[in-house]
Parts: sequence; structure tokens; C-alpha cells
Amino acid sequence: MTDPVCVVPAGDRCGEGVLWNAAEQAVYWTDINRYLVHRYDPRTGATHHWIFDEPVTTLGLTDRAGTLIAALGSKVILWQPESDTRTDFAAPEPNWPRVRSNDGRPDPFGNLVLGTMFNNVAPDGSGVDITDNQAGTLYRVDGKGGVTTIKSAIGITNTMCWDVARKRFYTGDTMKNEIWQFDYDPATGAVSNDRPWFSGFDRGSPDGSQIDSEGHVWNCRYHGGCVVRVSPEGKVAGILDMPVSNITNCTFGGPDLKTLFITTAQGGDGPLERLAGGLFAVQSDVPGVAENVFRLDR
Repeated sequence: MTDPVCVVPAGDRCGEGVLWNAAEQAVYWTDINRYLVHRYDPRTGATHHWIFDEPVTTLGLTDRAGTLIAALGSKVILWQPESDTRTDFAAPEPNWPRVRSNDGRPDPFGNLVLGTMFNNVAPDGSGVDITDNQAGTLYRVDGKGGVTTIKSAIGITNTMCWDVARKRFYTGDTMKNEIWQFDYDPATGAVSNDRPWFSGFDRGSPDGSQIDSEGHVWNCRYHGGCVVRVSPEGKVAGILDMPVSNITNCTFGGPDLKTLFITTAQGGDGPLERLAGGLFAVQSDVPGVAENVFRLDR
């Protein structure tokens, strides 16, 4: 692997929700605390930005050309970046503004799996202490906007990825330093039989993750200054050291899916914290897998 390179020094307070849009050959990601979405074109180096009225935490592809699905603090919307058209779609979390959306991704079946957490973002974008470590819930949103609860009493929901065979689903709780493994049914999108899979790693806490074509999970470590590659058996297979402390999410992109794009947040004591909140890129020998697509009106 190459060393991490900061390709966009965005200065995000909390970069998140990174998405590779293969149709555009571009990267989208969010800044939760500044209510922003960014788009970066690696071919030209150009970056574009959109301003929202709430935190934006999750982005996903849909089966409609030019339309993304996005989770805001209070709701899920359909968004067309080219025209900036925004359409309300679902509101899975009933406890907004006390509880907000957090990490999420479309699953292989075409649902959106979305987690929530105690809302630690004030109206002005500043941070708020988390006073409830069981406020989060894991939801499944289907193509008609229907909502199913998967798991409740979670501190901070993070990590949403599926193994290559589409038989396992990984998610976790940042506050417990634990990632779980579920059985996943690719014919229905249902999950079951959750059990601990990767826990107690001593470099920070688990944030967002993505999976590679060999079935290894790349887990970003908040306060840990690294991305850890975890084998299907739940063992550490490698560690990518980062020059900043707060590593938040990642996804594979580029024409061959061998570029790992990594979002970060400000704070910490790494050697290059002046770049904290930037978007980083690393070239990998092992490609990732294509992003799942949310299927509307199924």
C-alpha cells in the first residue's frame, strides 16, 4: 500500500458518509457538524459543496440515475445533486432532535440500513456531550419507505458492510469498542443471530468500515490514528497508520476499486493534525467491492 495522501484538505469537523459514485467517477462525503456534502473529482481535482439545514450523516447510491439517498439528522431524503432537488422519503427515528441519524449504507438487497445515536451536534454545529449510551437504534428502510427495527439500545451505531458472499452483515457500537456479525439473507435482506466478532482492539474505537474483495473488513479507528484490516475470522490482518488521530469512514473507489478513500475529523495529536478533517486516499493492492444500490419502489 502507498502512504496516505490528503487529497482534499476540507477542514471537516467530522467528515463522514463517504461514497464512491462509479457513474461519475467521483467521491461524495459529508461534514456532519457543518451540515455539508462535498464532491471530489479525482481526475480534475475539483471539489464541489452543498449546504444543508441539518447534519448529513449517510449517502448512498440509488437505482435512479442522478439520485442519491441521504440521511439527515431527522429523516431520510432523496437528493439529486445536479439540480439540488431534495425530496423527503422516510423518518425512521421518532426521537429527533434528541436522537439523530448516524452511519448507514444500502444493503445488497436494496434496503437502506441506518443507525442512530444520541444527538451530539448542537444547532450551531458545536459538539454536545453524549449523556445516553443506549439511545441508538439500527433500522432497515425499504424501497417504499417502510421501516423495520433491527436492534436497539446502542450507544453509537457505526460500521455497515456485508461480506463478499452476502451471507454476513457487520455493524457495531463505538462506545462498546465492539463490532458484531449477523447472519444475512440475500433473498430478503433480513438479518439474525448477532454475536460479537471484533472487540477490545486497543487503538481507538470502531467507526465506519468497508470490505475488500478478499472479505477483510477495513475498520476506521476514531482516536486510534489508523485503519485496521480485519480477517473474516475477526483477527487483525494489517494496520494502516494515518497521520491524524480521528479516522471516521472509508470506501474503495477509482476505476479499479483500488483507491481507499478515508474521511477524518478534527482533534487529536497526530503528527499532521493540521490536515485533520481532510479526505485521504491510499492505493491498495487488493480491490474493494462495488457500492450497493438502494432500490426504490420495490
